[in-house]
Amino acid sequence: MENFSLILAIVVVTALAFDFTNGFHDTANAMATTISTGALKPKVAVAMSAVLNLVGAFLSVEVANTISKGLVDETGIRPEVIFAALVGAILWNLLTWLVGLPSSSSHALMGGLIGATIASAGVGAVHGDALVTKVLIPAIAAPLVAGIAAFLGTRLTYSLGKKADGQAAAKGYRTGQIASAGLVSLAHGTNDAQKTMGIITLALVAGGVVAPDSDPPMWVILSAGLAIALGTYLGGWRIIRTMGKGLTDLQPQQGFAAQTSAATVILASSHLGFSLSTTHSVSGSVMGAGLGRKGGVVRWSTATRMFVAWGLTLPAAALVGALAEYVTGFGTWGTAVVAVFLVASSAAIWKISRREVVDHTNVNETDEAPGVVTTAIAAVTPPPAGTPAEDLSATIPAPSSSEPASSQATV
Repeated sequence: MENFSLILAIVVVTALAFDFTNGFHDTANAMATTISTGALKPKVAVAMSAVLNLVGAFLSVEVANTISKGLVDETGIRPEVIFAALVGAILWNLLTWLVGLPSSSSHALMGGLIGATIASAGVGAVHGDALVTKVLIPAIAAPLVAGIAAFLGTRLTYSLGKKADGQAAAKGYRTGQIASAGLVSLAHGTNDAQKTMGIITLALVAGGVVAPDSDPPMWVILSAGLAIALGTYLGGWRIIRTMGKGLTDLQPQQGFAAQTSAATVILASSHLGFSLSTTHSVSGSVMGAGLGRKGGVVRWSTATRMFVAWGLTLPAAALVGALAEYVTGFGTWGTAVVAVFLVASSAAIWKISRREVVDHTNVNETDEAPGVVTTAIAAVTPPPAGTPAEDLSATIPAPSSSEPASSQATV
């Protein structure tokens, strides 16, 4: 019993560690566009997002119930299985953060849980219908719906603002962006913090601490909310840079449309109990907004790397989760080996990240050079009417530093 209690405590701590990585990994979802357009200063933006993530954690438990009751057969799950699942999710989060790719923390968690469950109890322990209807279908639909909504919203904002004063309109949209960013942060807390609540509740059920089909206890809700808020406040600056500047160049009108569209999709999915990826929703809306402005472009080289990461998330986390579950099957010493491996790998990734520090002082800098197609489209497409003169620099992507000065375009 003492050994079991120790294992359960390790699972809870590891789950909160995942929640922490989820926070700084997904800060970009709420605040990347707000920071890139200058609507808020970086540190103010992440502080605001952290508070609203905490508030959002208390608004619903539908997504938590999807994970703790719907995805796998909770009656055959041991705490070690959940620990192995979390190892796969945390390592994938850290690896994608290191390279600045906005992958899905949600799918990393799902993948780790599926892989560890299959390794422990077989394929039959995974509820395939729930996986398809509440995870895979939303994963495909969310970026498409959010992207189309942001594209249309961007076109509408520019159409309505044709006769508006450029400076006044930009200021108004920046204000609207702050409100919509707050809504995304609230939605993120409502959706993503619940995933950790669900995984901890599943562990408590597996350990016999709470009855099957129980809602998350209050202490679970509070601890999950605090963990994701703390991670959010520290800021995942590498992914914020990719989402805000590496994927496309946004003006305030586009940022407002992107965040409003994403927030609507995320809140709707939370209400329905879909374990939606906020990363997929926000990335889709950012690309939709980028294409919605005349002369706007998407850096497809960055988008392609991001799509590849999305496709690898579930299987990669599942593989690591399955391997970790295999090792924990050897008993206490196996669990200890997995725990040491997780800590050592996390420390190594952090040390590597120190070679090139990205923080609030340089988050809006990017070395992503525009491709030939991107430059050509931007050069021949006129900007929309009413665009302020100082914002025209976003229409033609800046050339890489390796180009001679004589070849650089001037506006």
